[in-house]
Amino acid sequence: MKTKWKISPYLYVLPALFLLVAFRLIPIVMSFVISFFESTIKGTGDFIAFQNYGKLLSDKDFWQSMTNTFWLVIIVVPASIVFSLLFAVLLNQIKRLRGLFRTVYFLPFVTSMVAVSIVWKIIFNEQTGLANTFLGYVGIEPQKWLSESRGIFEIFFSGIGVQLPAWAGGPSQALFAIIILTIWKSLGYNTIIYLAGLQNIPKDYYEAAEIDGAGKFRQFFRITLPLVSPTTYYILMMTTIAMFQVFAQVYLMTDKGGPAGTTRLIVYYIYDQGFDKQEMGYASAVALVLFIVILGLTMVQKRYEKYVNY
Repeated sequence: MKTKWKISPYLYVLPALFLLVAFRLIPIVMSFVISFFESTIKGTGDFIAFQNYGKLLSDKDFWQSMTNTFWLVIIVVPASIVFSLLFAVLLNQIKRLRGLFRTVYFLPFVTSMVAVSIVWKIIFNEQTGLANTFLGYVGIEPQKWLSESRGIFEIFFSGIGVQLPAWAGGPSQALFAIIILTIWKSLGYNTIIYLAGLQNIPKDYYEAAEIDGAGKFRQFFRITLPLVSPTTYYILMMTTIAMFQVFAQVYLMTDKGGPAGTTRLIVYYIYDQGFDKQEMGYASAVALVLFIVILGLTMVQKRYEKYVNY
């Protein structure tokens, strides 16, 4: 018996498909094409083949931007997972006012990044910021925060008389300030996702573990951590992708990626090349490289998903 073909289901998905093609697929294809041209914001120029890609291989600013971005990813992703899981476990123990606490944790995520960045820029002010005020209470001298180009590891070890090589200095203190903001901003969303995962764990497992004499610490590592591993994988993948796309914090809190380019992340670098310097062809080449990096990391994470979902 032949199944009657219906057009109505396709009409329902047509608006979403149109938006996906218009604002995702076509820009990606156009960016790929433009990367082979000497293009500006005014129009496309001469065909130059792979010259834009050859240029980025020798561009120190590009490699510095990628290094800064990797520092951001390496620090923010694990810290976000650890802190959000910790807070989710604590929230899961609360019987009363759980909804209120969930709202409080989630508020930073839904707050405008523009407003948040401006507030945190005031907090990190060298003279009047709350960050230096609190440090003064514990006897630590005021920090330069957003104007300090030295690495945080370099600053720490130089304080105890140890000199580190340049490559081991770590992210600049200015970038570390942005990292603090980024962790704080994403914490609420990840906490709520973890909380949903924790509430789906059957309580029978914990009751059986208590009967067997397992303490809270052992229950966490033997029951909670394995059973929320799918949630951990989701947060790991989505946070990694999001960190490679950080832009607003750098644009609003720093002076064009300063000091000395130590807060210039890769997306801001693309913006700077494309719109400030009007080298759209080169910016498109960098954007395509970023696309390949994110795609590669996503495929690696997908490949090792089975080790996360143990």
